[in-house]
Amino acid sequence: MIPQSFIQDLLNRVDIVDVVERYVPLKRAGANFVACCPFHGEKTPSFTVSQTKQFYHCFGCGAHGTAIGFMIEYAGVGFIDAVKDLAQSAGMQVPEIKSERPRGKTEEGDDLYAVLLKAAQYYRGQLKTASHAIEYLKARGLSGEIAKEFGIGYAPDGWQNLQAEFSDYNGKALVAAGLVIEGEGKRYDRFRDRVMFPIVDQRGHIIGFGGRVIDKGEPKYLNSPETALFEKGRELYGLYQGRRAIRDAGRVVVVEGYMDVVALAQHGIGYAVATLGTATTPIHVQKLLRQVSEVVFCFDGDDAGRRAAWRALENSLDQLVDGKQLSFLFLPQGEDPDTYVRKLGKEAFEKLLDDATPLSRFLLEKLKSDVDLAASEGRARLLQEAKPLVKKIAAPLLSLMLRKQLAQMAGIGQDELETLYEIKAQRRSTPAAKAVPRAKTSLIRKLMLRVMADPGLAEVIDAVALADAQLVPDISPFELGAFQQQLQILRDGQRITSWVEYFRDTEFATLFEELEKDLIDLQMLELSELKPEFLDFWAGLAQQINKARAGTIVEKSKVQRLTVEEGAQLISHRQPRDSSNRK
Repeated sequence: MIPQSFIQDLLNRVDIVDVVERYVPLKRAGANFVACCPFHGEKTPSFTVSQTKQFYHCFGCGAHGTAIGFMIEYAGVGFIDAVKDLAQSAGMQVPEIKSERPRGKTEEGDDLYAVLLKAAQYYRGQLKTASHAIEYLKARGLSGEIAKEFGIGYAPDGWQNLQAEFSDYNGKALVAAGLVIEGEGKRYDRFRDRVMFPIVDQRGHIIGFGGRVIDKGEPKYLNSPETALFEKGRELYGLYQGRRAIRDAGRVVVVEGYMDVVALAQHGIGYAVATLGTATTPIHVQKLLRQVSEVVFCFDGDDAGRRAAWRALENSLDQLVDGKQLSFLFLPQGEDPDTYVRKLGKEAFEKLLDDATPLSRFLLEKLKSDVDLAASEGRARLLQEAKPLVKKIAAPLLSLMLRKQLAQMAGIGQDELETLYEIKAQRRSTPAAKAVPRAKTSLIRKLMLRVMADPGLAEVIDAVALADAQLVPDISPFELGAFQQQLQILRDGQRITSWVEYFRDTEFATLFEELEKDLIDLQMLELSELKPEFLDFWAGLAQQINKARAGTIVEKSKVQRLTVEEGAQLISHRQPRDSSNRK
């Protein structure tokens, strides 16, 4: 892992304005620089680069980050390559890079990322001399350029070909990486005589493979097993390669196979991804909806395709967001995205995407097709089968619209339906409640956010008093732990340019990404205005801590005698110490 101290030094040395201007022409606007956002189409500039705060932010699409983040998102490179590029421009030498995550190592210390990368390089080298594999790819319409972009290779026939590449073939690393199978005293290569598709995570690391049989054989597709690096339910094939195209298109199409993704990219549709031998999971949907406003699931039009689509719908309901759309496209019988786009081209396929069936219509049509609406029994069955689905929908406005339509289809009033579904009436009057999670406005987050804006505020907090915040019932231990770490870092004298980069690859990474996006709302405030707010929030938390302390002492008094100090605390209701009053 690259030391965090180096990353901070690097961000202190580079100027984000210079970095962005390599790719995007900027114009000065007051203290900041502006441009049309490079991450989404627009005519009026809403992309702002702050030289004083050293971050970029788009008020249109929400893109936000540091110089490193810009290189990753715009230039399409991984984290390490982004750091190397910026370090070179700043005349800095990147320290030795070791395995980035503990889960990437075996007990013996083998780096699984390095093992998988070496295997990918081996497979790519083997493809150059495998004429039948090359002919297979050419017959599928793939060019050498697209094969290189996706790192496609070939695993030769034979039981132990990897032994020539790995001197420690009998060690544990190849088994742990899913490349070798071990059993009954024997070991052999998992992938044999297959076209190989490397599976890459969002950081650009190879975490597994999919192997496609060339001639006849079963299974047609063979995936890496789940390993310390690879979880099928979390990863999507092609997401890393397609991130730029996905952002530009504002949508993503989810297909069923590796070849579908690659074939679509070959024909200019680079915003396709595929699940990895498993049904679409809620994590898949959540990951995609964070990046785009439209997700289209593309399935074969046969019964198997429609069953897969229904599973995708069921797993999407609790991830739905108002203002974002999920749709379903069913291809003509006998067609898949690969064959269809090769036969009719990009324009015809994208026309199908434009006409895809919205989730709400697919849901209602499926429910309606299974019942007889002319009979009371059929309408009752409709309501019964729809109930668990409607109650799962996370998007309040969409849920409301579906309840209205279901009530009309069943011939009852909406109030009657909501009584049957045990949905409280007030949900209709406050549909936006789901859009602002309570965690976003917690006192801890408000304090953390203002410390990010003005690190000097950390001196106000009494660490001893803050430790007792764990006694407050509504305080998140996770957020409290993050806040305590943030304060300790500043008390140790570290200068933090980007909290997101500092906590990258830690359990707090997502929290600080959310906070940094909220930070933009404070950029118009003067530092002198932040402190009164901060003190108010700290006083509110201190009051809660004091109340929780008193409650703890009262409970203790019921079972044993209190110490003199505890009795005094209970009587005085002493507030937590405020270090700002001691100066």
